[in-house]
Amino acid sequence: MKTKIQLDTILSNLGIDALNEMQVAAQSAIINEKDTILLSPTGSGKTIAFLLPILELLKADVKTVQCLVIVPSRELAIQIEQVWKKMGTGYKVNVCYGGHSIDTELKNLTNPPALLIGTPGRLTDHLERESFSTDSIHTLVLDEFDKSLQLGFQDEMSTIISQLRNLEKKILISATSDVEIPDFIQVASPKTLNYTEEEKSNALSIKLVLSPDKDKVDTLFQLICSFNSEPALIFCNHREVAERISDLLTAKGIQTGYYHGGMDQDDRERVLIQFRNGSLRYLVTTDLAARGLDIPEMKHVVHYHLPSKESEFTHRNGRTARMHAHGTAYILLFKDDKAPDYIPNNLNVLKVPVNKPLPERPEFATIYVSGGKKNKLNKGDIVGFFLQKGQLDKADLGLIEVKDFISFAAVRSSKVKSLLTIIKDQKMKGKKYKIEVARNVIKKEEE
Repeated sequence: MKTKIQLDTILSNLGIDALNEMQVAAQSAIINEKDTILLSPTGSGKTIAFLLPILELLKADVKTVQCLVIVPSRELAIQIEQVWKKMGTGYKVNVCYGGHSIDTELKNLTNPPALLIGTPGRLTDHLERESFSTDSIHTLVLDEFDKSLQLGFQDEMSTIISQLRNLEKKILISATSDVEIPDFIQVASPKTLNYTEEEKSNALSIKLVLSPDKDKVDTLFQLICSFNSEPALIFCNHREVAERISDLLTAKGIQTGYYHGGMDQDDRERVLIQFRNGSLRYLVTTDLAARGLDIPEMKHVVHYHLPSKESEFTHRNGRTARMHAHGTAYILLFKDDKAPDYIPNNLNVLKVPVNKPLPERPEFATIYVSGGKKNKLNKGDIVGFFLQKGQLDKADLGLIEVKDFISFAAVRSSKVKSLLTIIKDQKMKGKKYKIEVARNVIKKEEE
C-alpha cells in the first residue's frame, strides 16, 4: 500500500491538493470489489479515480503486463498515459492505437509495461501477433465503455476479453448512466458508483439563440463576439461543416481551428496543443471533442448543430461548468426549426448583441521546436534556452509540451519576432534545432 507521503507526492505531481468524494469512493471500491462500475460526469476526475487504485494493485516483481485499459480513441489513450507519467509511479506505461507506428509499439512491448493502454482494433492486432503475454493481466479497465460500444467495437472487445483468463477485477468507466452492459464483458454483481445525478449542478446555464437565417454562421459570429474574447467550443454534426464554419469565421477575423476524426493525427495534435496553450481560442469540432480530451475548461459551449442523442448533448455540455465552475451552453437554432424532444421547452432566448468588436487576438503564439524527449530535451532545457539565449522573461512563456521528437512552447505574441531573430543561429544543448511559428509545421514524428 502507498504511504501517506507517497500519495501526497503523487497528488503534488498532478497539481491536486486532495481527492474529491468520487475519487475516494472509487479507490475503495476498486481495491475491495471484484467488479466496479464508475459513472461520473466529464471533467470530474475519473482517470485519477481509477489510476490510483490500479497503482495499489501492481506488483514490482512482475515483469509482464498487469493491467489493460481499453479506450475508444487514441486521444483518450494518450491522455491516460500522460496522467500516469505525471503521477511518477515508477511503473512503465505504453499506448497502442491506430495511426501509431506498429514497429514502435512492437519494440516497446519487448520490454512489457505494467500498464498497457490501447484502442480495441490495435490491441486485437497485437494479440493476434502475440506481441505481449496476457498471463499476468489481473485488472481490466474499460474507459468510456459506452462510446466503444456505440462505435461498434463489440467484436474486438469480446475477442480481447476472452483471452484474459486470469482476470481478478474489471472496472467500467462512463459519463453516461443509461448504458446496457453486454454479456461478453461478464460483469456479475458489480459495485456501482453513480455520480451522474449528484454532480449535476445549477452551474450550467442553457440558452437558446435563434438565427433569422438558415445558414447560422452570421449569428454564430455575433455570438462569439459577445464572449469578451473568452474561449469556446463549437459543436456540429459533420466534418465538412466543421471545416467550413472554421474557415468562414477565420475569414471574418476570428482566428478559429477545426477538429474531427477525418484529420491526420498530427494535425489533430497541433490544433489541440494550440487550443490548450491559448494561442487558439475557438475550436469547431464534431462530437470527437465531447469527451476524452485533455483540453481546458471553458465558459462557453455552442451547439451549432444538436446531436440526435441526449447523451451526446450531455457530454458536449460537460466541457463547461465542470468541478463546480460556471458555464453556458448555447443552442443555435434557425427560427423556424424545432429542437429535439430532449431540449426543454422553457429555455430563455438570448438576444445576441450586434456590432460587438472582434475578439482580441490571442496573447500567445505557439512555437515549434524540432526536438523532443528522444533528443534528450526537456521543458527545463527549452525554458532556459528561451530565457537566456532568446532574452525572454518568464512571463513571456506559457505552456510547454515536449513530445518524443518535437516540442511546442507558447510564447507571448509580441515577443515572437524578436525571439526567432535572436536565436536564429543559436544551439540548444550543443545542437541546432529548427524553431519556428507552429502553423502547419507538424510532421510525422520519426519513430
